Amino acid sequence: MSIRELYVKGARVWIPDSEQVWRCAELTQDYKDRLVTVIYTDGQGVERTNEFKVKSDEELPPLRNPDILIGENDLTSLSYLHEPAVLYNLQVRFCNHNAIYTYCGIVLVAINPYEELPIYGPDTIGAYRGHSMGDLDPHIFAVAEEAFTQMERDNKDQSIIVSGESGAGKTVSAKYAMRYFASVGGSDSETQIEKKILASNPIMEAIGNAKTTRNDNSSRFGKYIELDFTQKYNIMGANMRTYLLEKSRVVFQAQDERNYHIFYQLCSASSDEKLKHLRLGPPESFHYMNQGLQEDPKRSSKTRQGHQQTFHYLNQGHSPHIDGVDDAADFQETRRAFMLLGINEAAQEQIFRILAGILHLGNVTLEEDNGDSSTIDSKDESLHIVAELLGIPVEDIQKWLCHRKIVSGREVFTKPMTYTEATFSRDALAKHIYAKLFDWIVSQINKCFAAPAKPFRFIGVLDIYGFETFVINSFEQFCINYANEKLQQQFNQHVFKLEQEEYVKEQIEWEFINFYDNQPCIDLIESKLGILDLLDEECRMPKGSDQSWVEKLYDKCKKWEHFSKPRLSNTSFLIAHFADKVGYECAGFLEKNRDTVSEEQINILKSSQINLVHALFTEKDHRAPTKVKVLPVAPVQSKSKQMKKTVGSQFRDSLSLLMLTLNSTTPHYVRCIKPNDDKMAFTFDPTRAIQQLRACGVLETVRISAAGYPSRWTYNEFSSRYRVLCNSRDIKRNDMRLTCQKIISNMIDDEDKFKFGRTKIFFRAGQVAYMEKLRADRLSACGVMIQKHVRMYLHRNRFRTMRKAAIVIQKYSRGMAARRQAHFMRQTAAAIKIQACVRGWVKRVQYRRLVYTVTQLQAYARGKWARQRFEHMRRVRAAIVIQKNVRAWLTKRRYLKAMRGIITTQGLVRCFLARRRLKKLKIEAKSVEHQKKLNKGLENKIISLQQKLTELKNENVHIKGYKEEITNLKGHLVEMKATEVQLKNSINRVNELEARVVKLTEELEMERDEKMDVLTEKERAEKENRELVERLNAENARLTEELSVAQREESKREAEELLRRKFEAEKQQLFMENADEKLAYQRLLKEFNRLEQKNDLLEEQLAKHKGNNAHKRTASNVSNLSGASDAPTELVRDDASEFSSIIGDDDIGYGSVRSRASEMSDSSRNLENIEWGSPSNKANSSEIKIQVPEKVEDITLVLQLQNKVRELEKERRTLAKQIDHLESSSSPVDDPQHAQELIRLQELEMENAKLKDDLNRLRKSIADAEPQNNRVQEFMKQFEALQDELERRREECIQLRTVLANRAHDLRSLTQTSYGKDVDIVNEDGELALAYQTQKQVNRQLEEELKAEKLRHRETETEYKGELERLRRDNERQQKLLAQNLTKGDSSNPETLLQSEIMRLTSENLLSVSHKPLQQSQNLQGQVDSLTEQLKKYKRSLRAYAKKLKEAGGTGSKRSSAQGSPYGGDPPDLLDVATTNEGEVLPVIRKKEREYMGMFEYDRREEMQIIRVLIYELKPRVAVTFLPGLPAYILFMCIRHTDHINDDEKVRSLLNNIVNGVKRVIKKRHEDLDSTVLWLSNVLRLLHNLKQYSGDKAFQAENTVKQNEQSLKNFDLSEYRQVLSDIAVWIYNGVIKLMEEKVQPLIVPSILEHEAIAGLSGNKPGGMRGRAGSLARELESPVEPQKALDLLLKELTQFYRTLAMFGTDPELITQVFRQIFYFICAGSLNNLLLRKDMCHWSKGMQIRYNLSHLEQWTRDMRLHESGVTDTLAPIIQAAQLLQARKTDDDVHSICDMCDKLTVSQIIKILNLYTPADEFEERVPITFIHKIQAKLQERAEGEQAQATLLMNTKFAFPVRFPFNPSSIHLEDVELPDALPLGMLKKV
Repeated sequence: MSIRELYVKGARVWIPDSEQVWRCAELTQDYKDRLVTVIYTDGQGVERTNEFKVKSDEELPPLRNPDILIGENDLTSLSYLHEPAVLYNLQVRFCNHNAIYTYCGIVLVAINPYEELPIYGPDTIGAYRGHSMGDLDPHIFAVAEEAFTQMERDNKDQSIIVSGESGAGKTVSAKYAMRYFASVGGSDSETQIEKKILASNPIMEAIGNAKTTRNDNSSRFGKYIELDFTQKYNIMGANMRTYLLEKSRVVFQAQDERNYHIFYQLCSASSDEKLKHLRLGPPESFHYMNQGLQEDPKRSSKTRQGHQQTFHYLNQGHSPHIDGVDDAADFQETRRAFMLLGINEAAQEQIFRILAGILHLGNVTLEEDNGDSSTIDSKDESLHIVAELLGIPVEDIQKWLCHRKIVSGREVFTKPMTYTEATFSRDALAKHIYAKLFDWIVSQINKCFAAPAKPFRFIGVLDIYGFETFVINSFEQFCINYANEKLQQQFNQHVFKLEQEEYVKEQIEWEFINFYDNQPCIDLIESKLGILDLLDEECRMPKGSDQSWVEKLYDKCKKWEHFSKPRLSNTSFLIAHFADKVGYECAGFLEKNRDTVSEEQINILKSSQINLVHALFTEKDHRAPTKVKVLPVAPVQSKSKQMKKTVGSQFRDSLSLLMLTLNSTTPHYVRCIKPNDDKMAFTFDPTRAIQQLRACGVLETVRISAAGYPSRWTYNEFSSRYRVLCNSRDIKRNDMRLTCQKIISNMIDDEDKFKFGRTKIFFRAGQVAYMEKLRADRLSACGVMIQKHVRMYLHRNRFRTMRKAAIVIQKYSRGMAARRQAHFMRQTAAAIKIQACVRGWVKRVQYRRLVYTVTQLQAYARGKWARQRFEHMRRVRAAIVIQKNVRAWLTKRRYLKAMRGIITTQGLVRCFLARRRLKKLKIEAKSVEHQKKLNKGLENKIISLQQKLTELKNENVHIKGYKEEITNLKGHLVEMKATEVQLKNSINRVNELEARVVKLTEELEMERDEKMDVLTEKERAEKENRELVERLNAENARLTEELSVAQREESKREAEELLRRKFEAEKQQLFMENADEKLAYQRLLKEFNRLEQKNDLLEEQLAKHKGNNAHKRTASNVSNLSGASDAPTELVRDDASEFSSIIGDDDIGYGSVRSRASEMSDSSRNLENIEWGSPSNKANSSEIKIQVPEKVEDITLVLQLQNKVRELEKERRTLAKQIDHLESSSSPVDDPQHAQELIRLQELEMENAKLKDDLNRLRKSIADAEPQNNRVQEFMKQFEALQDELERRREECIQLRTVLANRAHDLRSLTQTSYGKDVDIVNEDGELALAYQTQKQVNRQLEEELKAEKLRHRETETEYKGELERLRRDNERQQKLLAQNLTKGDSSNPETLLQSEIMRLTSENLLSVSHKPLQQSQNLQGQVDSLTEQLKKYKRSLRAYAKKLKEAGGTGSKRSSAQGSPYGGDPPDLLDVATTNEGEVLPVIRKKEREYMGMFEYDRREEMQIIRVLIYELKPRVAVTFLPGLPAYILFMCIRHTDHINDDEKVRSLLNNIVNGVKRVIKKRHEDLDSTVLWLSNVLRLLHNLKQYSGDKAFQAENTVKQNEQSLKNFDLSEYRQVLSDIAVWIYNGVIKLMEEKVQPLIVPSILEHEAIAGLSGNKPGGMRGRAGSLARELESPVEPQKALDLLLKELTQFYRTLAMFGTDPELITQVFRQIFYFICAGSLNNLLLRKDMCHWSKGMQIRYNLSHLEQWTRDMRLHESGVTDTLAPIIQAAQLLQARKTDDDVHSICDMCDKLTVSQIIKILNLYTPADEFEERVPITFIHKIQAKLQERAEGEQAQATLLMNTKFAFPVRFPFNPSSIHLEDVELPDALPLGMLKKV
């Protein structure tokens, strides 16, 4: 096929463009006559047409790739490999898909996004671990994984070469690569070396990076870091090499650039007190250097501090700050990195002094003097600061900064330097100091990185500058471009080598590929008489200059094609590099190449008082000379005159070494691209990008690939995609290669366009596009054919449907018309009938309405008339009434007027008559007769008045007597009133008092109730306090024991260290003597331990027969040995054993920690220790007497028992004497001082006792004086109790002091035996004093605890007295029964029977006593139940003993049967009356089934055997045949027995052994799923049993009465329940891990790659790096995708069966599969998000179909209702998103559908979505933006929306719901398969 055939009308091509480099165009007509006509759209959106001619077919514009190939992960998968295709593909991926990584063959192209992306987290590292480079999307982690995997598999060193220009992201890429190696090459937790490797980045960035115009954090040096690995491929160390540090930046920066970051960081921290001596501020001290810089007022205070603008070396670029960078915070990060790398604060301080000295050196003012010399003012402040900081003399540095020494022959001259020379000398010194410091820091980092042993393999990461070209290029750019030439040559050779290896491996014929060889350019630079050689030669010339050197270049290098001279310049030269032609200015080449510093200045620095400055300039050359040559005596030359390598030579040598290193490794390439110069996020500048692509070698890779066979297909992939181009008869399913040959033979005629390899088909560039075109044409033709037939079928069906519909419509229309006619006729007849009826009805209605109207009118008229008449009549009547009243009123008014007139007339008349009479009387009064008449009347009146006066006098006398009587009565009246008032007051007072009495009565009742409440609350608080104290004491004991163990270990280590120092100091003879002493000491210890054991044995025997008064301690008491002690471990252990032997095993307060239940048990066992206070009890305390009735016929048995008791008593006395003898022999009686102290102590005790008696009598007398005062009596009782407690406490203190004295005496004797006279050796470190202080603290704590303990013992004493009285009564009753049976029984073996029965009854009685304190805490009903249970137990005992008598005595005589029983007879309900042959009635015992208590009894010595059988040796295949959880049931029944016998040590030992056994088994068989599931089920069953039988009502809801009776009585095992729960969680996590490991390799093949639906394959053309197509790793998938789904379902089914088989709880099974399904979802979704080839419609269909199998599996297993499938929602929604329609109308539906996916995941899938065919449209970028905008609303309230990958390590919370068992413990039987004969079912 000719290339011309592709240039037809409609073909899309690329044409050159000045703005976008290349622009897309379309041919408007076929290509012919070398004329090309295209149409394109310019930048303004205007369509333009262009027509141009080409000289040959090679000049035709490049063709565009099909849309299906746009955005591919690998550029080599493009059909057309050329510059525009590469540029456009990168632009689409970067701008549209936000993909910054792209493969180009073996090269990873990384574009700097200028934005933080969430693609570097631990989840991403885990996702790329174990995958080839072609498996997932391009990533720096994929390259790192490829290098790490090749190192593992090929056992060969690797290297990653990261290159690019400044600002392209080289440093970040290298940092992420090292982070990946630190993650996968380390242990589970990050080790120190990995932290150091990552911590070196801040330091190297601070001292080696600076701000440039292109990058804010540009690396100004090259570095090569080697990460060293062990044989297990764990990081063990690292090594760093640096190349070509840009020293000139220290003294000069271009505009808008900065110096190295460390200087600005140091200045930002100038306010720190520790840095004040560096003199980095204030600015006024450097005002002359401040070049008018104005500080930005918007800048924060953090960035303003430090005054960087005051230093000449920092202010030349006029850009001291970087936006968004906090130099102060970076400085603190740098300091932390220094500390982590082992550079302490002292070394840091010296580093900062040197850096500050460099800054101040730049501020030293040089003044020109007479033109030929220069001077420095002696008062220059900066000069003095430099001298102070660097520790050098001021005079010397002042002199040699302005002078230099010249050696001529044997004479030495000092010559002053000009101002320019002095300035250059100063700057050279600053550069040299910084370079030395840089090298020293790198060396220190390498020392910190250094591996402890020789590394096995290494991976190198090369972070080196890319090709650089500026307006003015100097020596630095020359060296950088020279290095890139070497690297490009190595890159070309490697790419060519890989290409040829691929062809050889595939066994195809190939021709040599011509590629650009830049060896001539390299020869121009480094060959003899090359540029570097001429530069070195010119540097050795005395008067060499840059101009003379460049003239030599013009003369010597003109023969090289790559060298040329500019036309308009005589000071520059041009070199044609592989990337571009670069012009270099010769100015400064010689000085930079020489890099000379005055020897005198170096000598000054060597003499510095600062250690670091002195070390930097002191040469340490340890190399041995290789040749010695004798020469005549000559003047001694300085080192500066000796041959010294120039900078160019050093760089060439280091570059050669680097190339050797790279050539010895397998290289991997990362090319970093800077998308724009404005540092804008995701903005692509094609012009800048194409420059870098040309410079970094990416296009060269493309050219080499295009020159060969870039497109490669496997036979299966090719056949699957292009089988549409052949007939079905050409397909050979058994031979895909033959099928592919037939397909290709029909398409391509030129055999050079393709090659058949061993496993692949290779195509030339453009052939895949041609085949895609043919495939599209064939599919289009097939589509047209299908459409033709489908349309014909659709139209035919449509016509038939329409015809059939028309007939049906006509039929129904005609019927409807007939029905309408008939309906019309019926309507007409009905209308006539209706009209007739309506008209008649209307007339009737009208008539009735008229009649009604007339009638109503008449009625209204008549009513109106009647009302009018009535109104008239009413008015007439009213008028009459009114007239009557008016007339009456008028008449009355006339009458009254007349009367008033008459009265007035009468009054006037009478007045007239009275005046006239008065006048007449006045005249008469003036006459004598009238006076006489008047006097006559007066005399009579006087007489009458005298008589009346006399009468009044008499009456007055009587009235005076009455008056006195009235006065007296008034006094009595006043008194009575006062009495009345007083009486009233008294009555009120009485009422008040009565009310007060009522109120006080109420208050009294209320206080009484409150007192009862307080008492109740007090009791409850005391109970809670006791419980709290018990818990705290138990915790304190545990912590004390742990502290004791830790202190013992610490003391042991200190003792070992002490002995080691002594052994090293002494000679060999002392070693031998010390060894002998040690042996003797060990023999003494053994003997002492033996004596202790014997003593313990004797004390145990004594405790059984004699009640000692050793004090008892609660379980909360702290061990006497638990205090802090610094004594050696051996002494502590011996002291502990001795102390325990002295106190006795029963003293649980020392050396042990026991529970409260154990305390009760131990205190109940020694009943004889209590002083009961009863004479009868005291009399019976020495021996046991059995009262036998007088009717006993055979008394010999009783006598034998009494003899036995006497013998035991005698043996007890003998043992007591032996104990006393041992105690007396161990006491220090030979000490006279001790005896004197004992006597004094006795006297003091007697005196104290006398005083106490007097005090008690006094108190008693006080109490007797007030017998009615209850408070006094109560106080006396409390005081007596406290006094008794104090006495007991003193007794215990005396015992403790005795013990301590004995221990001290024994220790003294022991030390004298071991050390002789040098006893002080024991306490040479003061450990005995510390131990004594600790012992005092312990004793103080013991005294406090004994105080509370004594009160509790007094309470229990009272309880025990009552219990003993009850037992005494029971004993008497049982003795009577025994005597009665003795009179009837046989004497076959009475002694044995009686002894065993008495011991059994005694143990039962004592056991009941031990439970008494618990029973007292219950109510009366509980006591009744307890007594009932006890009665039943006694009856069962009687029944069992009767059965024994029946078996032993048979049916003998009445006497024998009676004598064989210790009881007087059985209860009537247990006996039946049977008649013998003689007619005698005898009792017959019935045999009943045994009632088991649901527990197993075992000997503690057999405990480990039980654990071994049930845990260690139990196999899953055997356990599956048992009852599910049988080991748990058996172990719990053993625990119940320990609770039954109340043995806390036994239950603790059993539970600890169970826990340790399970841990050991799981650790040993952690890879066996059956074993882990078995013990997960059993641990949970044991946990459920502990809850079910704990006695807690919360767990007894579903228990039976029998199960509640079997609850634990004595122990609270809640803490062990927590331990078992933790173990269950641990085993559960192990089970999940095992399942995930088995499922993990099946997830991707079964969910993503399995294609069950035929015809939906979405394979697309692939490139050099397809799926699993890495050239370094070609591993086939461990599972075939077509079988993977079945295998996954099979594994899940096996998991389910295993869990169910061992009886796992259903809720736990649900949790397990919920976690597994989440892991499946996370793994598949993460893989999908990183694979572009999976994101298309057909794959979404396949994934959804595969997931439906998992959903069906959950339904089959009945797990779908528990929410297991909900964990698959993210991957299901991802599959639905791939299948969903993606138009603007579907934005809301897609957002609602994908509620389980994060925003990042949705956008990532849409960006990755690629049509599998040309007939499917791409997702528009506008649609993605709309989706993103819609999802931002949802993301505002969700923090996790930025997460891209699902966390595969996430685990749901583990819950173990309580699941009680319905199995009764008494029904559990031991299977024969378990050798557990030591267990006895009780």
